[in-house]
Amino acid sequence: MDVKKGESVIKSPDILIFAGTTEGRKLAEYASEHGIGCYVSTATEYGNSILEDLDGIERACGRMDAEEMGHFIRGHGIRLVIDATHPFAVKATENIKAACKAAEVRCVRCLREVTADRMPDGNTVAVDCVERAVEYLQRTQGNILIATGSKELHLYTAIEGYEQRCFARVLSTREAVEESVRLGFQGRHLIAMQGPFSEEMNLALLHQTKAKYFVTKESGAAGGFEEKAEAARAAGAVLIVIRPPEEEGETLETVIGLIAGCQKQPAVLK
Repeated sequence: MDVKKGESVIKSPDILIFAGTTEGRKLAEYASEHGIGCYVSTATEYGNSILEDLDGIERACGRMDAEEMGHFIRGHGIRLVIDATHPFAVKATENIKAACKAAEVRCVRCLREVTADRMPDGNTVAVDCVERAVEYLQRTQGNILIATGSKELHLYTAIEGYEQRCFARVLSTREAVEESVRLGFQGRHLIAMQGPFSEEMNLALLHQTKAKYFVTKESGAAGGFEEKAEAARAAGAVLIVIRPPEEEGETLETVIGLIAGCQKQPAVLK
């Protein structure tokens, strides 16, 4: 775990934000703009790099398990932890909760606004995990454009002839690309790009790959879900949507209010 300081730490940080998402970036921006010292932890160098222009925060880069999180929380005198990780980063959220409970520190989950209830009519299939999506696809024919990330890409290898049927769109990081190639996704079947993507870009990729199926996670407006849905509709492709797990938490606006309140009074265990 490397800790990198911003240009100037305005006050001693006692807030820790687990970021790597649009919401995490917005929370860090608010803290920076209002002179509220905080640590912002990201799992990857890419997530860390998009915070480089923010003053008054300390960036912590690297994956941590629950025990390592606990050491960081206690060692840095953290009094408020904000979990703004990705809606599908279930293990990270579990670790954060466990670390905060052990350290007796308040933990607040920042929820992303989702749009699954406004999914387009027509050719849309909603499932609760990648495994169910794969089971559905095993009973189909035709090309598949996968936009669910590299971590679960191995599950798609259960599809007969996946090397020819499947086209994987993953982050343009060495880790993601190397894992995809290791699994057999390469050449024109591997697309390494950083999103979110416009409807036009999604539509172009659906046409280029001649995909009859488009698999995506329902990750809200911040993840470009609606642009994917509209592109699938325009291309006549079946949209396979993996719904996020149900969880409790607070809206982005509420969490910003909690950060603002830390200027006036200490964060206490809820």
